[in-house]
Amino acid sequence: MPIDAAKATSAEPRTTELAWVHKDVQLYHLGIGAGAATPEKPHPATDPDELRYTLESALHVLPGFATVAGGGMALAGGLSAPGIDVDLAAVLHGGQTVTVHRPLPVSGRATQTSSVPAVYDKGKAAVIVLRSEVADDDGPLWTCDTQIFVRGEGGFGGDRGPSARLELPDRAPDLSTERHIREDQALLYRLSGDWNPLHADPGFAKLAGFDRPILHGLCTYGVTLKAVVDTLLGGDVARVRSYTTRFAGVVFPGETLRIRLWREPGRIQVSVTAADRDEAPVLADTVVEHS
Repeated sequence: MPIDAAKATSAEPRTTELAWVHKDVQLYHLGIGAGAATPEKPHPATDPDELRYTLESALHVLPGFATVAGGGMALAGGLSAPGIDVDLAAVLHGGQTVTVHRPLPVSGRATQTSSVPAVYDKGKAAVIVLRSEVADDDGPLWTCDTQIFVRGEGGFGGDRGPSARLELPDRAPDLSTERHIREDQALLYRLSGDWNPLHADPGFAKLAGFDRPILHGLCTYGVTLKAVVDTLLGGDVARVRSYTTRFAGVVFPGETLRIRLWREPGRIQVSVTAADRDEAPVLADTVVEHS
């Protein structure tokens, strides 16, 4: 069997050295739509708040960068862990959580410790939970929990794992906004380290069951977090404490995301749908916790 759950979860944690510079941060920000016009920022090239994502002398780091720092090593390292041998065509990103321990530096070197805390048996699929804990000389920086959904690898008799769903508030959102995904968005985003051909190669996408390449789930994740920060957190990335989501559906380049936000004490609940496909769900169970 390609997945040996016991071997994967009992393996010794693996360490990897990460390094990044301001260009990596800027490339990530551009990959999630920085510099593109939005309903709130019709002239982003000269908007002082937007320049904090694109201009090195004013740069701050959106916490979503944690998912690609060092070239996306968390995902790559997890899928090569002992006991795991899967076909990329059967892999989908199921969910993601980033917990920030302090603001991310514009450039840095850090050590990532990776483990597989759980493998869940969903019957016709398996869900692999990858954890990466990253620290530099000054202490912990962030923790990422990544859920990888692998079709055809369930049925091994393991724990099904949690299945609770987060209900949306029974009231109108405090804010609704849209973000257009450019036709070349996936091609730009993949330069930050996720080279899965599912997001670029039409032939590979067809093998995976899609008519054409789809957008990276983590690109949608970043686009959404940026929208939350820019609209409800005063543009202050340092206010983000954690950010979690479940990937509920795909996005195709060229589509428009509709992002609905509900304020709650200490957190913002989020719903993301595809405006061009009758509000098809994209991100669900999504919460940004903040100061």
